[in-house]
Amino acid sequence: GAMEGKVDSPRVTDLAWGRLEVEGSTFKDAKLFPGGARAWDWNETGTNHEPGIQPADVEELLERGATTVVLSKGFHERLGVTPETLRMLEERGVAAHVRQTEEAIRLYNELRETEKVGALIHSTC
Repeated sequence: GAMEGKVDSPRVTDLAWGRLEVEGSTFKDAKLFPGGARAWDWNETGTNHEPGIQPADVEELLERGATTVVLSKGFHERLGVTPETLRMLEERGVAAHVRQTEEAIRLYNELRETEKVGALIHSTC
């Protein structure tokens, strides 16, 4: 049959403290996924630095087709990731990469060339 169209995850073009640029849009914290990006609003899921990224934060990335996810811990790695989140990803066979923010973006931009990748990027601490 015809080649399946690959839906690209958007490229992160710039990063500064508190500011993330994704192909023309600017966010403070962002959810990135195949086909787009949106602001990651912690209030939606009641997320905070402790205990950190919850399954609900990651769920949307999977719904949008991500098979690999990059989770950023912030510039100073103050943002945690709950054990439940990692367990959920493992159970679904999704590769998870937890990295400091700059590392996370470098890795995400690399992975987007070949993978259906999603990311949660925290642009401050």
